[in-house]
Amino acid sequence: MSETRPAPLTGLKVIEISAFVAAPLGGMTLAQLGADVIRIDPIGGNIDANRWPISDDGTSIYWASLNKGKRSVTLDLKSEDGQKIATDLIAEAGTLITNLPARGWLSYDNLVEHREDLVMLRLGGWHDGSPAVDYTVNAASGFPIITGDDERPINNALPAWDVAAGLYIANGIMAAELDRRSSGKGQEITLALSDVMLATVGNLGYIAEVQATGKTRGPLGNGLYGAYGQSFECSDGRQIMVAVISNKHWRGLGQATGLSEKLEMIGPMLDVDLKTEGGRFEAREAIDAVVRPWFAAHTAAEATASLAEAGVLVGGFQTFEELVNSDPRCSVENPLLTEIDQPGVGRVLAPRVPLQFDGTPVADAVRAPQLGGDTDAVLKDLLC
Repeated sequence: MSETRPAPLTGLKVIEISAFVAAPLGGMTLAQLGADVIRIDPIGGNIDANRWPISDDGTSIYWASLNKGKRSVTLDLKSEDGQKIATDLIAEAGTLITNLPARGWLSYDNLVEHREDLVMLRLGGWHDGSPAVDYTVNAASGFPIITGDDERPINNALPAWDVAAGLYIANGIMAAELDRRSSGKGQEITLALSDVMLATVGNLGYIAEVQATGKTRGPLGNGLYGAYGQSFECSDGRQIMVAVISNKHWRGLGQATGLSEKLEMIGPMLDVDLKTEGGRFEAREAIDAVVRPWFAAHTAAEATASLAEAGVLVGGFQTFEELVNSDPRCSVENPLLTEIDQPGVGRVLAPRVPLQFDGTPVADAVRAPQLGGDTDAVLKDLLC
């Protein structure tokens, strides 16, 4: 039996001075991979300390969920003494993540004087320095215009750019740490939330599509662009999502519904090749019309079972309550999830990092700290 090594980032120390989603998520990702991440907040907490959702006693479930596995220090960051202690902690750790304005004592130029090989990652809004949050960046992305089924913009409830930025933050810190280990040099890393959005829009082809074709996409509801995908209401009122992205899936759709012959008639009628994703996309409305009555005659469970057996990609829509209370994939049956006792919140399911390492396993999820609960221990540990 091979010997298990420590978690991948064991030995890395990180100071995080942040708020909201992206930077805390980046720090938590590093912590869950084994880094010692110390979050520094003003006394009483930063502006996200009481953000909703909250428990019955007023504890921020949001804050607890984004700070699992970290240590928490609170300081009077407006005072010279507090700033000096924070500076000393940053110098001792050697790595800093922040989405606060990096000026004065928190500027890279100041901090690098206290630690020559400092790695500092600074998250901002727009690349020109203008402030932004996920929902204002998303408004400019184009996605709200093509979300839904009409021309009214719909901002996604998922803060996708914050989540992606958090993972870029973790990736950036790890890249800079690898470089520092080989070169002995630190560096300042800057990341704009808007550039996370623009990189994603570009990487998915939306920028090049406009430039190459002069066209832009309209809203498709729950349809799948460039292939066949659609949501259907079943006889029990439940909705399911079907995705057909290969010829195997296409054959399976006909097999499961018993409508293969009728579906094959669509191609010649519309002069499209149903053996291609593009052809099925062009014929989507006709395909909808043929298969929708079949879904309306079957319950969601019946339709899902038949489609899955035929090899078609299918998933049911469910609420958060249904996900948590009824879906075994969101339970301790899934190794991702651990039950933890979070002070002020109670016993809850919590995810660890969703990577599985064979040789350097990461720990199960652990609770978030209580705000400022590690201040004395950290100061004694790092500065004495």
